[in-house]
Amino acid sequence: MRARIYLPPKSAMQSGLARTQRWVLEYEPERQKTRDPVMGWTGGDDTRQQLRLSFETREAAIAYAEAEGIAYDVEIPVERVRKPKVYADNFRFDRKENWTH
Repeated sequence: MRARIYLPPKSAMQSGLARTQRWVLEYEPERQKTRDPVMGWTGGDDTRQQLRLSFETREAAIAYAEAEGIAYDVEIPVERVRKPKVYADNFRFDRKENWTH
């Protein structure tokens, strides 16, 4: 069974970076989920998919996976590019674009 070690991305529903600073170790599914013919619910018997471990650093997550003999893949996050914006630039006289609402 393989595991995935990654930094969770920022939620689209928030502007802050809460819950994005800790590294997460999640197991990848071994089997495909099955559909219950009577109720139509989706489920499976793989309980490791429910397990989600968080660590302070990437090295701590890797050390845990190696100590437990878990095969893992590490996803390195892409650095965010911040473009500074100034509200007053919307009203400059030398604007290149037209003003739209």
